[in-house]
Amino acid sequence: MSMPGMATTEIHICCKDVKMLTNVREGKTEICPSKMSKVYEIILGIGTGLGGLLFLAGAWRLCMKIRKRMKKKDQNFKRNGGLLLQQQLNSCHGSVHRCKIFSSRELNKATDHFNEDRILGQGGQGTVYKGILPDGRIIAVKKSEVVDREKLQEFVNEVVILSQVNHRNVVNLLGGCLETKIPLLVYEFIPNGTLFQYLHDQHEEISLKWERRLRIAAEVAEALSYLHFDVCLPIYHRDVKSTNILLDEKYRAKIADFGISKSIAIDQTHVTTKVQGTFGYLDPEYFQSSQFTEKSDVYSFGVVLVELLTRQKPGSSTWEEEDKTLATFFVISMEENRLFDIIDAQIRETGKEEEIMEVANVARNCLNPIGKNRPTMKEVAIELERIRASASNVSNAQQNYEEAEHVRNKVFEPWDIFSTSTFSTLDNTTRSE
Repeated sequence: MSMPGMATTEIHICCKDVKMLTNVREGKTEICPSKMSKVYEIILGIGTGLGGLLFLAGAWRLCMKIRKRMKKKDQNFKRNGGLLLQQQLNSCHGSVHRCKIFSSRELNKATDHFNEDRILGQGGQGTVYKGILPDGRIIAVKKSEVVDREKLQEFVNEVVILSQVNHRNVVNLLGGCLETKIPLLVYEFIPNGTLFQYLHDQHEEISLKWERRLRIAAEVAEALSYLHFDVCLPIYHRDVKSTNILLDEKYRAKIADFGISKSIAIDQTHVTTKVQGTFGYLDPEYFQSSQFTEKSDVYSFGVVLVELLTRQKPGSSTWEEEDKTLATFFVISMEENRLFDIIDAQIRETGKEEEIMEVANVARNCLNPIGKNRPTMKEVAIELERIRASASNVSNAQQNYEEAEHVRNKVFEPWDIFSTSTFSTLDNTTRSE
């Protein structure tokens, strides 16, 4: 009991279960230190439990997100032809070189998220971007515009073809990425654009001298000869044109774009397929029969030779209006002895007439309307190399004007230009006949 007049009253309350001590001062109740400690323990326990639950929930969510991303990448891999690509590469029996598998993150960073300022070129096969890898290497990343079954087949086909090829005048495939929505291919970077740009889009200060054009022609011929004769299974490029010929820092030629190329059996004479290619370069026999042979590539190369000689565009509207192609116009000009009327002025200034005439005859023989009468790419490569060697030889370069006139006015039959070549004694029958 409290005494009257006492200012502060202490009440000791024993609670058997709680054992709580309180001080009542001026109508307020304070919890003793032992009680505070107990409360903190309870709060800490609840907080730890909630934190653990939140951590588990976050980890589960992250796991699901990663799993979903991996599933999406796996779906992209399958949809982009990854399984077909593996099957095709495994069927090559070790004849392929290893290509690096790039991650989408690597290529996004390399191309600055495929910035438009990085575009090197655009075409029917897709868009090519310039990329820079962490080690400083510059690459070219090819990104298809759309994804459909045909484009995926072309993507897989290009990887398989280029994985079997190792030639200084064929663009080098570094690798690819299949985990993105649209498949990506990664090539070595070729700095000087395409032969088409070099001939038709550049400014006049760019050197287009005869010696350089002749070297480019010889390099392209050598690369096509390699594809036809020197790989395990012959390869038909099927889209030889100036936009698919790249020029490196020393203006050396490199053939690119193997999306519609075909590997064939050694004893196979042709492939029957729907007509694909570019107007102005198409073999007329292939266009009529849908049968593509090695001589179809020869015809397309002949058009490229004419392009180098005349600096005219095969797909120009001029030829359509005249119901002709650059190839037919060129052949008619030769038949009418008007060749030097259509030869590019810079070639006339820097080249010798006899050399120009010899190359013109190579082009005309490549453009023979009958495929079996065309030379092989191996014969073409040897002949162009012979002309190059002759051009660099001082004694041959001093041939007089009368000899040049004789060559210029001579009526050539389809195989005349090879009469002095290594292949003059070979039978003209090839696999494509």
